[in-house]
Amino acid sequence: METLNHSILVPYDFTEIAMNAIAHAVSLAKVLDTNITLLHIVKKEAEIVEMEQQMKEEALKINETHNTLPNFVVREGSIFRTITQVAHELDCVLVVMGTHGMKGLQKLTGSWALKVIVGSKIPFLVVQDPPRTTDVKKIVFPVDFKSENKEKLKWAQFMTKYFTSKILLFSATSKEGVVDPRTKANLVFCKSFLEERKIDYELVLSKNVASFSQETLDFAESRDADLIIIMTTRDIAFHDYVLGAQEQYIIANSAKIPVMVINPRTDLMKYGYGNFG
Repeated sequence: METLNHSILVPYDFTEIAMNAIAHAVSLAKVLDTNITLLHIVKKEAEIVEMEQQMKEEALKINETHNTLPNFVVREGSIFRTITQVAHELDCVLVVMGTHGMKGLQKLTGSWALKVIVGSKIPFLVVQDPPRTTDVKKIVFPVDFKSENKEKLKWAQFMTKYFTSKILLFSATSKEGVVDPRTKANLVFCKSFLEERKIDYELVLSKNVASFSQETLDFAESRDADLIIIMTTRDIAFHDYVLGAQEQYIIANSAKIPVMVINPRTDLMKYGYGNFG
């Protein structure tokens, strides 16, 4: 089996949602020139051998559909630990994960997806539907007062290296339409970063008629965005999952726009495709 390093990891549970994630991973893998690794998680070690045979058959079916033969890994564990563990172990460049949105009691709703993602040094691309296009032309990049905003820029740059992307900076404002000084400082930093690297962008101010997360989604839908890039809240607590962190609403958006979710970290781009400084 070829090396799994720098794979795109796809958690796989034989569902239509997982197949949608595979379709996104196949599209990305062709552009990034990387391979794909499926991860299936079992509850008991005794199930591994049987499931490996099933996964081998699934990989062949995927190859027939997408003309791409994925690798696969079967591990004992839980979705809340094992996905991140395997992604780190294989030094994956990205995890592409399907979610069922916020409806019903499915295993991986928006809140559970957020719980899986938090703690990972590797970004997650969370998807609901199959890809609408092979390109990523419009990326919504929400900007507020948090210092973590700057960390997203490396991944915005990463995407523009491989796709014909325009960055849509969407800024939070006060009820009076004023931009908070900390938000303004982040915007200045973002604009300088993008201009220095000759990355196409546009700045749009929110109207503050709803929560910033809701306005971000409304804006993304109105512009027919291909991707939203967000950060998780630093040191997110359990009650955020229960009460509903704003990230989970963006992840599980009703427009079904793919969302790249990045955790705050200090050792940015330790892995991946070259120097993005």
